[in-house]
Amino acid sequence: MPDFSYEQECGGGSVFGLDEAGRGPWCGPVVAACVCWPGLEISENLAHTINDSKKLSAKKREALFPLIMQSNAIVGIGQASALEIDEMNILQASFLAMKRALDEVRAKGITPDFVLIDGNKLPRWDMPMRAVIGGDGRSLSIAAASIVAKVTRDHIMEKLAEQYPQYGWDKNAGYGTKTHIEALQKYGVTPCHRKTYAPIARLLNGK
Repeated sequence: MPDFSYEQECGGGSVFGLDEAGRGPWCGPVVAACVCWPGLEISENLAHTINDSKKLSAKKREALFPLIMQSNAIVGIGQASALEIDEMNILQASFLAMKRALDEVRAKGITPDFVLIDGNKLPRWDMPMRAVIGGDGRSLSIAAASIVAKVTRDHIMEKLAEQYPQYGWDKNAGYGTKTHIEALQKYGVTPCHRKTYAPIARLLNGK
């Protein structure tokens, strides 16, 4: 289970965990969140419930989301569009979404002292940071960020599904499921699709 070990190694203070949701889907934005518990103070119940979003059911994530948002945590959320993903690639777009999440926090007058980023790559930011492989299962801040990012993105995809109901995005979140593939073949590519992703590029090229 995740804990505050990594945050403590970074000296406490304003240590933010960062994670994103939506690298793999064929459409929609990539969404990032940053989360910090000032003084590493969190309710025992919440600390024992938070985990890597991928290890939680959708129902559990939905239940945890408001608990995190209403706790004493400082939270920022950012996103990068499908167009931006196509322009700069998914890794750089993920970093852009993370920067926007941190910018939201800075707009509240809070300056992060250190950031922990899930994964094995770091952006070129002029600030103290550390990549944590499997961080969403190790760091409470990153795990909370993974939940916030995932639930936020799911809600965005549910809204987009109202505009494009044929693709089943409210259920598949934009991943390449059978329903999604069949809708693409029948109705074509939407402005929400990531046109540089191989399955979409093939469709656009008539292959």
